[in-house]
Amino acid sequence: MDPAVGVAPVTTVTALVFVLGGISLGTVSGLIPGLHANNFALLLASVAPAVPAEPLYVGAAMLAAGVTHTFLDIVPALALGVPDPAMAPTALPGHQLVLEGRGHEALRLSALGSALAVGFAVPLAVPITLGMERLYPTIAANISVVLGVVALLLVVTERTLVARLGGALSLVLSGALGVLTLDVPTGGVLPAGNMLAPLFAGLFGAPILIEALDGEGVPPQDDTRVTTSRRFVVGVGLVGTLCGAFVGYLPGISAAIAAGAAMVVLPQRGPRAFVVATSGVSTANSVFALFALVALGSPRTGVLVAVENTNVPHNLPILLGSIAIAAAIGFILVLLVGDRYLELVGAVDNRWLSVGVLGFLCVLVAAFTGVVGLVVFAVSTVVGLIPARFGSRRMTLMGVLLVPLAL
Repeated sequence: MDPAVGVAPVTTVTALVFVLGGISLGTVSGLIPGLHANNFALLLASVAPAVPAEPLYVGAAMLAAGVTHTFLDIVPALALGVPDPAMAPTALPGHQLVLEGRGHEALRLSALGSALAVGFAVPLAVPITLGMERLYPTIAANISVVLGVVALLLVVTERTLVARLGGALSLVLSGALGVLTLDVPTGGVLPAGNMLAPLFAGLFGAPILIEALDGEGVPPQDDTRVTTSRRFVVGVGLVGTLCGAFVGYLPGISAAIAAGAAMVVLPQRGPRAFVVATSGVSTANSVFALFALVALGSPRTGVLVAVENTNVPHNLPILLGSIAIAAAIGFILVLLVGDRYLELVGAVDNRWLSVGVLGFLCVLVAAFTGVVGLVVFAVSTVVGLIPARFGSRRMTLMGVLLVPLAL
């Protein structure tokens, strides 16, 4: 018997075990607010030398964790921080659907957006990567201009003058935070911390919970039907996937910014389109960023930074296979876990829930980044409260990355 043939089943089983382990980690990180797959990926990178397996399998686990996270992070995003119904006009698009009793539909739209993104991104990644290989030197040489234009568009596309003022203030203050803190060393007890944890938890997590303290929590939810057409979901998923390519190849462009770009080009807008587009952007990023790493040698996500630090070989069939398996299982997990998650959170007192999650975020930040991280978290939370006061979009807070990179 050919030795390679005899070893193949063992290799397949080993890869599957690691992929399933990564899916388990991604499930945990996706369902726990404030925890990101990057944290687990960096933890895996720190212990990888002691793992009795090839780096390729560890890398497959990291990618599986990252993809699963992009499917499941919608669950706590919908269930936690639901504002008072009177604040519905300024609520996040997903929360608007929950307030309307359409949280189950939002979960399914998100799962469809992520699944479609994987289906579209894999065949599109090759031609887009070939094009980016030619364009990237020009883009990289003018990256400050590109990011500056993005930052300007975030502000000028706000609907009112007051919102533009709030967007500009949010952009400048979050940018200053990024400049001052991104390179500050962390002192947490876990070896996977960086200042992105307290910055993002403060800018995007804590403010939503604080604003929801006076809310009534998750109201009773209606049936699970998706009320939009298949053509609509597929079209929005494709646009989200294409916008996700920008996240995969360009530094500093977040999924929220790319989803905002998707909303500009979509013929139909609204919370359902935003949910599908955002989920599509986030999941497509996992595919495009992998191709960007292989073609351009530059990791664009925290997970891929961990992959590079572990010296994972660029074996695309294995790595793409882990993404596909994670996407299939992630889709099922959203349907199995999401509805129950909404019901469970809806049965808990909203004020105590918000306070409890805020306390948990403080513990997480302290564990990953120490006392300095807690200070950054507190300051970031104050800045993160600004957009809602002016009726601005929270994506202007991405100045925390845009400004330092542009400078």
